[in-house]
Amino acid sequence: MAEPSIHDFEALSIEGRPAQFSTQRGKVLLIVNTASQCGFTPQFGGLERLWRDYRERGLVVVGFPSNEFGGQDPGSNDEIASFCERSYGVSFPMMSKVEVNGARAHPLWKWLEAQAPGLLGTEAIKWNFTKFLVGRDGRVLRRYAPNEAPDALRADIERALAQPAAPAAA
Repeated sequence: MAEPSIHDFEALSIEGRPAQFSTQRGKVLLIVNTASQCGFTPQFGGLERLWRDYRERGLVVVGFPSNEFGGQDPGSNDEIASFCERSYGVSFPMMSKVEVNGARAHPLWKWLEAQAPGLLGTEAIKWNFTKFLVGRDGRVLRRYAPNEAPDALRADIERALAQPAAPAAA
């Protein structure tokens, strides 16, 4: 059996609709746990710029709101979506609020953590705006700390976008 890739996972969109990551085969993904009331919240603007600059070349930015860290995203999915669009012009895909750590963590986040451990090998997400870059083949390329600004990821995104898409599985 093949090792799992991001294409084996699904989530709910912020509107509550199923979102299959298998529909993103051949694309580069930047997965981020977000919060609306965090010191890093202005990163929404940088994430939106990445999405607008690179989406035609195959980048998909995906935000996952989480209220785990300091209760910094207490709103409903509707309130979060409205805030993100109104305050930062967010048009990239946002998913429903999830937990990213512990027994109730979303399966995708458990997988991301295991694929790219953080500092000193710890798998747990330490704070809002931890980012994971996933290549066209569905494998995690790199994990980024919350304080790494979206613009600082451009060189890695460019490299990932330059890679050819893997052939579809037979």
